[in-house]
Amino acid sequence: MRRRRKVIAVFSLLLALCWSGRSVAQINTERVLLMGRNALYYEDYVLAIQRFNMVINAKPWVGEPYFYRGLAKFYLEDYQGAEIDCSNALERNPYMANYYMLRALCRINQDRYQLAEEDYHKTLEINPMERNSWHNLVLCQMELKEYAQADSSLDQMIRYWPREASQYSLKAQVALAREDTTQALDWLDRALKLNPYEGPSLSMKAVVLGQRGYYQESEELLDRAIVQMPRSVGLYINRALARYNQDNLRGAMSDYDTALDIEPSSYLAHFNRGLLRAQVGEDNLGIEDFNYVLSVEPDNTIALYNRALLLDNVGDHNGAIRDISAVIKDYPDFWEGYRKRAEIRRKVGDSYGAERDEFKLMQARLAVSTGTYKSSGKTRKKSEHNIEEYDKLVEEDRQENENEYASEYRGRVQNHQTDLRVEPLYILTYYRRESDVKTYVAYSCQLEELNARHILPGHLWLTPNEGSMSEQNVQQHFDWITECSELLEKTPGNADLLLRRALDYYHVRDFENSIADLNALLNLDEGNVLALMLRAQSRYAQLEVSRTTASASDLRLGYLMVLQDYTHAAELYPDVAYIHYNKGNLHVQLGDYVSAIQAYTEALRLDSHFPDAYFSRGVAYLLSGQTAEALNDLSQAGEYGLYSAYSLIKKYSQMKGKGNNTSSEPSQGGETSPSSEPSP
Repeated sequence: MRRRRKVIAVFSLLLALCWSGRSVAQINTERVLLMGRNALYYEDYVLAIQRFNMVINAKPWVGEPYFYRGLAKFYLEDYQGAEIDCSNALERNPYMANYYMLRALCRINQDRYQLAEEDYHKTLEINPMERNSWHNLVLCQMELKEYAQADSSLDQMIRYWPREASQYSLKAQVALAREDTTQALDWLDRALKLNPYEGPSLSMKAVVLGQRGYYQESEELLDRAIVQMPRSVGLYINRALARYNQDNLRGAMSDYDTALDIEPSSYLAHFNRGLLRAQVGEDNLGIEDFNYVLSVEPDNTIALYNRALLLDNVGDHNGAIRDISAVIKDYPDFWEGYRKRAEIRRKVGDSYGAERDEFKLMQARLAVSTGTYKSSGKTRKKSEHNIEEYDKLVEEDRQENENEYASEYRGRVQNHQTDLRVEPLYILTYYRRESDVKTYVAYSCQLEELNARHILPGHLWLTPNEGSMSEQNVQQHFDWITECSELLEKTPGNADLLLRRALDYYHVRDFENSIADLNALLNLDEGNVLALMLRAQSRYAQLEVSRTTASASDLRLGYLMVLQDYTHAAELYPDVAYIHYNKGNLHVQLGDYVSAIQAYTEALRLDSHFPDAYFSRGVAYLLSGQTAEALNDLSQAGEYGLYSAYSLIKKYSQMKGKGNNTSSEPSQGGETSPSSEPSP
């Protein structure tokens, strides 16, 4: 306790010393800059830009506010505006490595790799040991096909950091780009000797061995890579091809199922799974896969012909004739198509049409009229559109490695509008963000009683929309922590003070101390539902911060602990709708959509006007492939004021009309994302 108070006191003294002897205007400018950085930390980017504008207007000759305004624009994905701000910052101070690094990221996101490369060279002149900049420089050089320069840069990295396996992996990637697979395997072996669990190296070596026909060895390496990178779609697709080439059709289908669970929009997974389903007699399911492929690529005649064959199998002969006719229109010399259409026309009694198709075959040369020509191999490249190879599985033309540009900012950029996610948890907070439209207000009698006792320094809200804090708010919470700590020394075990201090720790984002105080409180009163709620939200916030660094098993264990708190709260107060709603969100996080739907349904049984529960249950339905039920729930959510539901309704109504009942979440892997920067 005393040590913590001492740290806070020293912090306040340092601030006083930093500001002593300065004019009021200077102090105000620095405070506004600090408030802007604070807003940036809490991801309130528009407010941050406003604050930085004020500093720029007061001191247009200083580079720092331009840099931070550029960072806010970067988070908002305004890469062009962010680049301009970084350039302005560099005009005022050309010796700041951070400025070059952020501008390089902006240029990478605009595919301007040559200019990004120049910025990384500038960064490394200032700080030759900036490892992330070396890493990103190599990736830019590879994008520009400057393989000799990339090799040279990697040699320098290996001299600086000889024990890092990822650099040897990149050397292998450069060798593969030069089509030198022997040297690539040598570099990969060196990488795996340093780190046998290096996922990208395992994946790359598996691809090389698969291309050489060593399918069993390839599959074994992919098994190990998947343990390290369980959310990488490409690994499952590559393992499916390895299994297919060993005639393990069910294993291949299982991998395509998993790939589509992670990335429902994967073209390769849908197409190849459709072919495999046809081979094992799951015709209707195969039709669904080809329906999806054709919704994405309406002109894909190979998918169209495969769907025609399946439609014929399930008795939709007219549909099959329609699809084959469309294929023949584009490929008038596709003799197998004429043969198949003639066969189907006889089934529907169209003898005249069948005879015309058969006459067309008779006119063709004998060498091609059999339609039996096939190239060697069991797969074809994605860009190869030979209609004669309609029954071959597809693989990527070139295996793209899932490189990531190293960046401390990664993961804090605004979410894309196409994200399919539930509404936020209902949490306890002093700060509520107001909405432009009237939204649902969750009622909690326990919270009302707490506020009525006036033991807290402010009004506590139950809301899914936590507001931003100013620098003064943050400092106020530190002062309150000091006050509570002094009082707790006099009256240890005071439940009200423990709850109050836990709330302050939560608001300054000190989740560990918040949880510690709540553990102490729950030891005194295990039935305190607000303490259970606050501990759950602190644990959840802590997990969200560590998502990019923690292992999948640790994250899962953490989310189960959060769910345990909400479950206990629901047992104590089974008639509180928002607790069941929060339980549903945790089930979605854990991938248990059936339990999530049950929890949301219970919340709606208790409160049938709960828009967040309708919306989130709709998302759970979409994730489990139940589009009709989802659209009904989303409509209810929109009716009760959650207007964002209408964009999902429009999107998934169109997909349903095209015969697709599978949810479409954006890919979580496979995109290249930008590199190294310091935190604000």
